[in-house]
Amino acid sequence: MRFSDFVTLQRGFDLTKTGMREGPYPVVGSTSIIGYHDEFKIAPPGVVTGRSGSLGIVQYVSEKYWPHNTSLWVKDFKGNDPKFVYYCMQGMDFARFNAGAGVPTLNRNHLDSLEVEVPALPVQQRIAGILSAYDELIENNQRRISILESMARALYREWFVHFRFPDHENHPLVPSPYGEIPQGWERATFAQAAVFENGDRGKNYPSGSDFIGSGIPFINAGHLVDGAVDLSGMNYILEEKFEQLRSGKIRKGDLLFCLRGSPGRTARTAKLCCGAIASSLVIIRPTERANEAFLYYTLAGEVGKRMATELNNGAAQPNVSVGSVQKYPLVLPTMDILSKFANSIEPIWRQIEMHRDQLSNLKKQRDLLLPRLLSGQINVD
Repeated sequence: MRFSDFVTLQRGFDLTKTGMREGPYPVVGSTSIIGYHDEFKIAPPGVVTGRSGSLGIVQYVSEKYWPHNTSLWVKDFKGNDPKFVYYCMQGMDFARFNAGAGVPTLNRNHLDSLEVEVPALPVQQRIAGILSAYDELIENNQRRISILESMARALYREWFVHFRFPDHENHPLVPSPYGEIPQGWERATFAQAAVFENGDRGKNYPSGSDFIGSGIPFINAGHLVDGAVDLSGMNYILEEKFEQLRSGKIRKGDLLFCLRGSPGRTARTAKLCCGAIASSLVIIRPTERANEAFLYYTLAGEVGKRMATELNNGAAQPNVSVGSVQKYPLVLPTMDILSKFANSIEPIWRQIEMHRDQLSNLKKQRDLLLPRLLSGQINVD
């Protein structure tokens, strides 16, 4: 059937950032929740996709919400299962209907002639049930990762912010230019705790036709997601191109720090032991005076946020320089405390990596199933 017989899409409602009043109702933009408001426009269930700015991302909303004017929301499901509609729209390439000259724009009228295969309602519900089961497992893994990360951050704050580390009773606080710090801890800078390595910004910098579907990851700021390197949507380069790069090659245990666009965003390379970085990033490699666990939670926490704000020297685009990060002040604990912290964090990181592996596998399985279920290639009768 035609898309116009499948569902009816409606433009979202105008609401400026200054017009948002704090409340419980999510304001759903083109790709995600962009804020909360004290009023809602639509009762659940909701299916929303991007109208302006970013096209192709489809969101399912299970609570009362306000669809933003940058989005299109399903006004009429026309008797179809809402969850099936959500998954079906995920399989559509809305980006090819872009009608914007500068800013990508989706005109809902251009979708009317799109042909959609729509099975009977009971089949729709079975397909939605199968895919929803995968999504529940994915969300469960994401929740566990979030809990484990919260535990690690809480441990960092307890030891290095509140100074309640093991045997802290025998390390009295002493005055310093940074305030009171435990006896034996040192005033330093990030340059003393880590080696900084920029990417190769010369003639061998990858671009355009250098990028291929598989090979060696070429990591940019957008790939730093929730403290990890997200390989979905990754750009890859050939090994020959990688060998031409003079710098910016990652090693296992490196940290990646964003300098431009979203300065302060930080990720661990974890098990990723081969790759190269874009010019928006810098590799931070701990010296013998620090370790990965301490530096990661320092950069990913309040210190990193404060640094990104204080050192920003970009007018149009937020930007910090490597030199300013290297000079930024830091309090270095004793190596004994740093080693104990790393030992405490290691089992948490192992669990996080286990759940990330499960998460990646579940997403791959779901994404393989999605088109096969929607096309009828897999029979669910």
